[in-house]
Amino acid sequence: MGKMNFAGIRIAFAFGLITMFPFTGNAQTAMPDMLQNGTLKEQMDFVQEKTRIYEDFRAIREDMFQKIKGNALDSLKAAKTEIKGLKKKNRKLKLKIDSLKASVGTIRADLEQMTKTKNSISLLGIEINKKAYNAVLWTIIVALAGFLTFGFLAYQRNHNVTAHTRKECEELKKEFEAYRKASREAREKMSMTHFNELKKLRGA
Repeated sequence: MGKMNFAGIRIAFAFGLITMFPFTGNAQTAMPDMLQNGTLKEQMDFVQEKTRIYEDFRAIREDMFQKIKGNALDSLKAAKTEIKGLKKKNRKLKLKIDSLKASVGTIRADLEQMTKTKNSISLLGIEINKKAYNAVLWTIIVALAGFLTFGFLAYQRNHNVTAHTRKECEELKKEFEAYRKASREAREKMSMTHFNELKKLRGA
């Protein structure tokens, strides 16, 4: 008698879970606003908080699962697009840095050549004091060096952002795959449990 009562309780509980979390049909309630506008982490937390656990498995509505799946794929796509854009910016910065390095090398070569000449040079027919010329030239070099440093720091920052975004993308993908696998196993076990309970009930 005790076993039959326990089996009846389990069937009632399983039926309650299926009633509360239908997979398809018109009985589904509207999609929660959190799954429409929340971040992926907020959506995961929402599902964890709102769904129930039965025999170590969590039941989730099919439309909610598909919504979270779509949101996760959209997030992965956006992250990949952002990484692609950052890589493109990095390539442009690298080309600019190489060009600046070549310019600085040329200027330094010119400066070394000028130090071997007389104290004054002719520029457009005007004699210019060597010290004044050197001052102007070094000002240009310092400005170029500053711009080169800025470009390198920007490149380094974009590189770090790209690496961080790629890492988050991989972690998000692994987390989603684990969540999807757990959800699928939960649905399969719940379906089998429900089928077995119905079978037992019919046999009784």
